[in-house]
Amino acid sequence: MKKLVVKVNLHDDRDRSKAMQVVSGFGGIGSLSMDSKDNKLTVSGDFDPVKVVNKLRKSWHTEIVSVGAAEEDDGKKDEGKKEDQVANLVKAYEAYYPTPVTYYCVPPGETPNCVIC
Repeated sequence: MKKLVVKVNLHDDRDRSKAMQVVSGFGGIGSLSMDSKDNKLTVSGDFDPVKVVNKLRKSWHTEIVSVGAAEEDDGKKDEGKKEDQVANLVKAYEAYYPTPVTYYCVPPGETPNCVIC
């Protein structure tokens, strides 16, 4: 996971939405956020930062603020909680709706009259 923060010289909301659309078109983008006050675009996920910056530079003046590894701790904590919640729900469901058990008994003296054609 990588995290890229770039400062893009955007003038209005139309430019902001176009920049977001351009970046979201790349594969492997996990999250995308825009700080309108500072004109900073934050991109995280499994992507190539060089391609993203080059694409933005074709239309707008772009400065790289930082490139580095994304903080994965926050995502793992949330995923762990969600997995625990799902596991608890599955256990509760299985306790409330137990799987029916069916037993088949054949009396010892009788043999079934089965004919397979």
